[in-house]
Amino acid sequence: MGRDDPGEWIEAERPTATETLVAAGYPEDQALLLARRGIESAAAAEQFLNPSLDQLHPHFALHGMDQAVDRLLEQRGRGGIVVVGDYDVDGVSSTAIMLATLRACGIECEAILPHRKRDGYGLQPQHVERAVERGAELILTLDCGTTAHEPIALARLSGLDVIVVDHHLPGDEELPDAILVNPQQPDCGYPFPELAAAGLAFKLALAVAERAGRDLPVEALLRIACLGTIADMVPLVGENRVIAALGLRALEETRSRGLRALLAEARIEPPYRASDVGYRIGPRLNAVGRVGSADPALELLMTRDDERARQLAGELETSNRDRRDEEARVVSEAESRLEALAELPPILVLWDPDWHRGVVGIAASRLARKYRRPTLLLQVEGERASGSGRSVAGIELFDFLDAWRDRLLRFGGHSQAVGLSVEMEQLEELAAEWREAALVWPEETRQRRYHYELSLTPGQIDQDLWHRLVQLEPYGVGNPQPLVRLGPLRLDPERSPRTFGQDHLRAFVVGRDGRKATLLGWGWQSKRHRLEGEFEALGRLEKDRRYHNLELHLSEVRPVG
Repeated sequence: MGRDDPGEWIEAERPTATETLVAAGYPEDQALLLARRGIESAAAAEQFLNPSLDQLHPHFALHGMDQAVDRLLEQRGRGGIVVVGDYDVDGVSSTAIMLATLRACGIECEAILPHRKRDGYGLQPQHVERAVERGAELILTLDCGTTAHEPIALARLSGLDVIVVDHHLPGDEELPDAILVNPQQPDCGYPFPELAAAGLAFKLALAVAERAGRDLPVEALLRIACLGTIADMVPLVGENRVIAALGLRALEETRSRGLRALLAEARIEPPYRASDVGYRIGPRLNAVGRVGSADPALELLMTRDDERARQLAGELETSNRDRRDEEARVVSEAESRLEALAELPPILVLWDPDWHRGVVGIAASRLARKYRRPTLLLQVEGERASGSGRSVAGIELFDFLDAWRDRLLRFGGHSQAVGLSVEMEQLEELAAEWREAALVWPEETRQRRYHYELSLTPGQIDQDLWHRLVQLEPYGVGNPQPLVRLGPLRLDPERSPRTFGQDHLRAFVVGRDGRKATLLGWGWQSKRHRLEGEFEALGRLEKDRRYHNLELHLSEVRPVG
C-alpha cells in the first residue's frame, strides 16, 4: 500500500432505530449517531445526552463490596492500612480517591506506589515487606492485585488481610486469597463490568462514606475519577460515560491546587473534553511513573499548597518532555528494524536492552496504528525482558497470548493492551510461535479502513451541527468522535494553504455548493500535493479554541472522479 493510498472508506450502517428517534423529534444526523451507539428509544437517548448520578448502579451491587467496606471500617481508630496503587493515571487517581476518603472517614492510611523500573507492575513481595515494617494490618490494592498470588500469599502468612480492587481480567487463574472487588471476576453479576479502577475506587469511596455516615464532596471525587477513567481508555458508555461527563464538568470549578496548577501548565481552558485528558492531562500525570516514581503525580493530586503544586506541575512537565523524547527514540529504532524486513509478520515483536520500559507501551501503540498489526515491545534487563503490547481492531491480544501464560513470568491486561515479562532464553522461541499462530488472522485486520458516520458539504457545517455533536461527548472507546466525509472540494483560489509548526497545514476549501470550509492537517505539509484538483476529505469536526472557527481535522483525502 503506497504512502498516498487513502485506504477504504465505508459508510457506517443506518440502524432501524434511526427512524424511531427521528419520529421522536431528534434531528436526522443526531438520531443516526445515537442509533449507531445502541440507543433505540427517546428515553434511552435522554439518558445518554444527559448523564446524571442517578444513572449509576448501587455500589453494593459489586461482588465483594459489602465485605470490603466492613473490613476497611474495622480499622477506624486503629490505622494500619497500606494502599498499593499502580503508577499510571488510573492507579494514581484511584489511590488519591481512597486516601482522601479513608482519611475523611477517620481511618489512617498511607500509600505505596510501585516504581516501574525497580518493582515492575502491581503488588510485589517487597511491598508486603514494607507494609509489615510499617505495622500494617491491611493492604488495599487499587488497579492491581487480581493475579498477584505470590505477594498476597506472603501477606496472609504475615498476618495481613488483603482487599483487591481491580478491573484487570483474571484469565483462567484462580482468584486471589483476598476480598476481591473486580467486576470482571466470574459470577460477579454487576450490570456494568467495564469500570476503570478509578471508577471502582469512586464506588468504594461512596460505599465507605455511606456506611461511615460521612458526606463526601462527590464532585471532587468525580474530578479525579474521570481522569483515570478517560486515560485508561475503557469504553465511555454506561457508568463510565456518567463518571467522565460529570467529572469533566466538575473539573471546570476545581478547587484542587494541584489540578489547577496542572491545567495551567498544560495550557488548557474550559470547557474540558475527554481529548484534553487523553492527550494533555493524562500524559503529564503518567510521565513521572513512566520514567521514574509516580509519587509526584500522587502528591500533586493531594497537595493543599499552591507553591508546591506549581513545583510538582513543572516536574511533571519536564518528565513529560523526557518521556516524549525517549518514546520517539524507541519508535524510530523499531521502525528502522521493521523497514529492513522483507515482509512484516502478522504480529510485531521487538526487544532491546536500551529501551526504557516506561515508554514501550506508548511506542507499541504508535507502531500498531502505523503498521496495523498487534505490537509487543520489551526492554531487556539481564535474563528477563519486560514490556507491553497493543492490538488493533478485530484482534483480542489478551486472549491470544493467554494460551502462553504458563511460559510467561508475568502477564495481565485488557483485550487490546497487555503487560508481560518473560525469560530471555524463551523469548526468541515464543516470538516465533506467536508469529506462526498469528498467520490465521484475517488479512482485513491489516487493511486501512475508515468507517465514516456523516457525509456533509461545507454548507452543512454550522454551529447547530456543532452543538448536536457536543451533546454526544465525551468521546472515547465505544462512543467514537464521528468521522465526517466532506466534499467534493477544491482549494479556495482566494486563499493559499498556510503551513505552521512542524509539518502542519491549514487549507481553505470550497465545495460545489459554493460554501467554504477549513481543513487542518497535522503532519500534512509534506502531503500538500494530495489536495490538488477536486477531492473529498475524511476527518473530525473541531472548534478552534482561540477563534471559535469550525474546521475539519484531516484523517485522509482522496481524489474525486
